[in-house]
Amino acid sequence: MHLQCQPNKNQRLGFTLGEVLISFTVFTLVMSGLIYGYVQVDRMAEMSSMSFAAQSFASQGLEEAKSVQWDYVRWPNTNANSDDPFWTAAGYTNLPPQVDILDVPTSGAPVYVTNFVLVSNLNTYLPLRQITVNCIWTFPLDGSLCTNTAVSIRAPDQ
Repeated sequence: MHLQCQPNKNQRLGFTLGEVLISFTVFTLVMSGLIYGYVQVDRMAEMSSMSFAAQSFASQGLEEAKSVQWDYVRWPNTNANSDDPFWTAAGYTNLPPQVDILDVPTSGAPVYVTNFVLVSNLNTYLPLRQITVNCIWTFPLDGSLCTNTAVSIRAPDQ
């Protein structure tokens, strides 16, 4: 035999206003956390794709600098009549900056990237040069300046 309490006719079944407000507040906090997490994941994915494209552009500048003909017979250069494209009367110079548009599908204004190629001798005894390429670009969501770098060492027979 089961005994059941009969509710008083003056009592009503349901939620109080305080319980409804607390549940609505908890629901709002959970949903805002989910939306914030989704926005952060989207932002990180966009940053990653742009950084990868900029690193590819830096590698392109590095390969371009490595493909330059190097007159290693006259190394180290003593005059400005060398066929070495990095040598001028003032000494070693660097390739001019290369500006291009970042190859990432985006909406809005294009994102410009600039490659700065720096060529330097490692020492005076060995004919080795270090090629450093800095690819500088601006992240469009917050305007922060980003740099991707590619470095390589080149010998005359490469």
